[in-house]
Amino acid sequence: MSPLPGTVPAIVRARLRAATTRRPPRLTPEEAEQRALVLRLLSLLLQYPDAELVAARPTVAAAVEALPPSPAATELAGFTAWFTAQEPEALEQHYVEMFDLRRKSSLYLTYYLHGDTRRRGMALLALAQSYRAAGWENGSGELPDHLPVVLEFAALSGPGAGEAPLRRHRRGLMLIHQALADAASPYRHLLAALLTLMPPVTEADLAAVAELAAEGPPDEDVGLEPYAGGLFAPPGTFVPPDRAAPTLVPPSPPTPSDGPR
Repeated sequence: MSPLPGTVPAIVRARLRAATTRRPPRLTPEEAEQRALVLRLLSLLLQYPDAELVAARPTVAAAVEALPPSPAATELAGFTAWFTAQEPEALEQHYVEMFDLRRKSSLYLTYYLHGDTRRRGMALLALAQSYRAAGWENGSGELPDHLPVVLEFAALSGPGAGEAPLRRHRRGLMLIHQALADAASPYRHLLAALLTLMPPVTEADLAAVAELAAEGPPDEDVGLEPYAGGLFAPPGTFVPPDRAAPTLVPPSPPTPSDGPR
């Protein structure tokens, strides 16, 4: 890359260089397919471990084992080694304890950014609208900010707009990982795998996550509006009416003709 002209102000040159440094490299088609497969595996494994998902554990573990070597693949393998060895009842109990009963490791991402405020309802609506604009319908029965839903959208829509919701909620994801690590939960491997796909952590990220862990997200006592015809509540109190059925296979890697449905 040729140097910037000397006539460009120094601060502009510095910021342009920084932006260029942060920009992720363009993925080859093979790399894009593997990235999408990792995201879909994460989406699958972060769903409730019902009987159908438990029965599919050998298939899922084989798909993880077949991934090319990478930090994300290593973390996924660490999780599946535990996941395949547990009794179904133990898996269910651990999942509920980690994700339904603890605010700091809830899978509803807008909570970390907006807490119990009106802005959370607006963020949920905006996220649902972004899915529809991309031609994708969330048929899971979950709220649009549920991490497995966000991961499925990212896998289908690609690292640009598809992964934008993940990048937007990166600090919440870091807090979930920290809470799972503090609890010595094997689910920490899944969050660690996801974080390896994201831009490098900054000092500002670390400071914001420390503040969020200490003080919690914003709070608002009045004026919460219903979302999608039903009231939503902060993690720890919201329970979806039915668990969404998991995708049973690790889906086949997308082909160049695949796109948002």
